[in-house]
Amino acid sequence: MGMNRFSLQEYHKKRVLVTGDTGFKGSWLCIWLEKLGADVTGFALPAKREEDNYTVSGLASKIHHINGDIRNYEAIAGVIDEFRPDIVFHLAAQALVLDSYMDPRSTIETNISGTLNVLEAIRNTTSVKAGVMVTSDKCYANQEWVHGYRETDPLGGYDPYSASKGAAEIVISSYTRSFFSSGNNPTAIASVRAGNVFGGGDWSENRIIPDCIRALSHNQPIVIRNPRSVRPWQHVLDPLYGYLTLGSALCTEGNVFSGPWNFGPGPRNTVPVEDLVKELIRVWGSGGYTIEHHQDENKESGMVVLDINKANRLLGWHPVLRLAKALQMTIEEYKIQDWPADAVYTQRCNHIDEYIKCARAV
Repeated sequence: MGMNRFSLQEYHKKRVLVTGDTGFKGSWLCIWLEKLGADVTGFALPAKREEDNYTVSGLASKIHHINGDIRNYEAIAGVIDEFRPDIVFHLAAQALVLDSYMDPRSTIETNISGTLNVLEAIRNTTSVKAGVMVTSDKCYANQEWVHGYRETDPLGGYDPYSASKGAAEIVISSYTRSFFSSGNNPTAIASVRAGNVFGGGDWSENRIIPDCIRALSHNQPIVIRNPRSVRPWQHVLDPLYGYLTLGSALCTEGNVFSGPWNFGPGPRNTVPVEDLVKELIRVWGSGGYTIEHHQDENKESGMVVLDINKANRLLGWHPVLRLAKALQMTIEEYKIQDWPADAVYTQRCNHIDEYIKCARAV
């Protein structure tokens, strides 16, 4: 199938703002953008942990970072007004389902009001040509379907996190139709929905891969909460390749590429949690697991699969890494956690090169 239709060289010397740059996915995106020759500014709260990808890769020395809370409109508007980005990637969010039960108000404020603030700030500038707004596959009203959710399927969410993402999508759609689809404001806005993403430098609590790595590193059994829950698993580089491709399309083709997009894995990567853990242990080379039934075991939906035909057909994007390769790269990324920052950054860049090589071969 080869590479997608749109060149990532579009980012060379472009001014790009990434909200949530200190987060897992945001930090990986910044590394890729920096590698492409973009002028990157990040806006986010400080990194939560010393072992997070942003910190261990030394990203603070590579990009211009501004500490700030996405819920503060004046702060994000001031950054956009001063930096005058060509492209905005909005990734700042409260990203964990279980945390949304512990602090629903903060989750909803961050994910809905934060998204609104970014859209409003973009609306009030003339520099931004494209905005890619990152939500989640959890934005869909879950029907426990075996087939994949399409971009036209109903939005919803039973838990506070999923509801906040569905509501954010409605806000994005409203702004796109009301303000960004006319000649008065040619900015092209799109939303993106990915699956369960993993990769080096993610140490979030109650997330399966970080939990597995913590257990394996200490020769402890992995504890599984929901062994039969099916999820679309993907290495972080797969959806980021989709986001970058879409951003390029928005810059070159405009509003024709506005709207929602799914960037999920292929069917071979959509497996139950227990199967994922078994494969991770196989790639790691040792370890075991136990299954524990908690009172929160039904707080996450059982079947979430994305239909990616739209991105494949219109963008030429397709998922690249099969599960074993994705887990192998991830383990390599975790195992150099304590190396000097320059070495970690170089490995991340090498993995991006390896990913692009694989994409050309698929």
